[in-house]
Amino acid sequence: MSDPLKLGLAGLGTVGISALKRLVSMENELAIKSSRALRVEAISAKNKNKDRGIDLTGFDWFTDPVEMATSDKIDVFVELIGGDSGPAEDAVRAAIKAGKHVITANKALLAKHGNELAKLAEEHNVSINFEAAVAGGIPVIKAIREGLTSNNITRVYGILNGTCNYILTRMEDEGLSFEECLKDAQRLGYAEADPTFDVEGNDTAHKLAILTSLAFGHEIEADSIFLEGITTITPADIAAAEELGYRIKLLGVAQKTDTGIEQRVHPTMVPQDSAIAQIDGVTNAVAIEGDAIGSITLSGPGAGGEATASAVIADIVDIARGLEVKPLGRPASVLEPYKRARMRAHEGGYYIRLKVSDEPGVFASIANRMAEQSISLESIVQRKAKYKVEQKSETNSKDKNHQDVVLITYETTELAIRTAIETIVSDGHVVASPQVIRIERL
Repeated sequence: MSDPLKLGLAGLGTVGISALKRLVSMENELAIKSSRALRVEAISAKNKNKDRGIDLTGFDWFTDPVEMATSDKIDVFVELIGGDSGPAEDAVRAAIKAGKHVITANKALLAKHGNELAKLAEEHNVSINFEAAVAGGIPVIKAIREGLTSNNITRVYGILNGTCNYILTRMEDEGLSFEECLKDAQRLGYAEADPTFDVEGNDTAHKLAILTSLAFGHEIEADSIFLEGITTITPADIAAAEELGYRIKLLGVAQKTDTGIEQRVHPTMVPQDSAIAQIDGVTNAVAIEGDAIGSITLSGPGAGGEATASAVIADIVDIARGLEVKPLGRPASVLEPYKRARMRAHEGGYYIRLKVSDEPGVFASIANRMAEQSISLESIVQRKAKYKVEQKSETNSKDKNHQDVVLITYETTELAIRTAIETIVSDGHVVASPQVIRIERL
């Protein structure tokens, strides 16, 4: 058996402690599977005296992760600090330059600096493994980067944020509002005190940018993703989706188009009988479409200490076995510059909910505006609103009845939808912000 693979682990949060405990408790089994012992030699975190439920006295302690990253005591630097800059970035760069392999669960770091770090790793002949950065315990990085190399991938999409999926599931199951479900998610630890990064789609966008690069051979480009969160989703939208045969999920979608690569994160109506529609709670799922495999869907725990630690250790075992793969699946020098598709050229079906004045002619006016943009309607439904909206005139203020108009379109373009809605709003019949949810044909 080869000499032990010496590990330095930076960051002792939930994932770091889970990984450390599992590396210690499974030491013999992992050595057999790897044909090499895996030994944690050093650790680094902010607070040395914090009780973490495990004896740390047998490990070399480094207050500075950069110092540990360059230490001769380790062969592999495991970065579980988090953040797209600061100590995490500094330590990863230092480790690579010092000839250390790097393992990270840091999707924010990769989304921002992944292209540069991949080049740097190749220059220093070391690996960067990051299975834990996307979809937790689901081996989707390995699936795309290694298992599907003979496929031309045309689309990858998925539920990549457990917080949002939990909220949408609770809204559907119990008829609760977004705000009520968010409070419960925070109480149960599924959402942060400041949930913005999750519920506005940023977390999903970072993960999608990594998957897009691996799937299509382009440089990572997180800043070009069309982004909408779930904060505007209402029980009315959830109920309408159910009646129409759909469920609402926050999806990250990347696909090839005639105008470039389309990356988008937004609430999506998916058919109730589709595989992705069955994913509830905090579970994640990723679907991959290729010319050889057709379509496959991988699902499982997308977060949590144990699940994410599983992915971290799998990456360590790969290095122990001598399995080295280019970080982004191919040499960084041949990654194509990212060409962003025109979102307004996006084609698909749409759900539109308009709250309008309950007056004669409004319904016909809306239909005419849609027809002007050559938008064909699959269905159009009027619903009496369950409440009244106060509307002020020049002479008085009074309660006035309103109604919801729900439209389902056949495939059309984003530009046509946006233009039609702008004209409908300008006509003065709409009394609240229009709700638009894309329908994904799966």
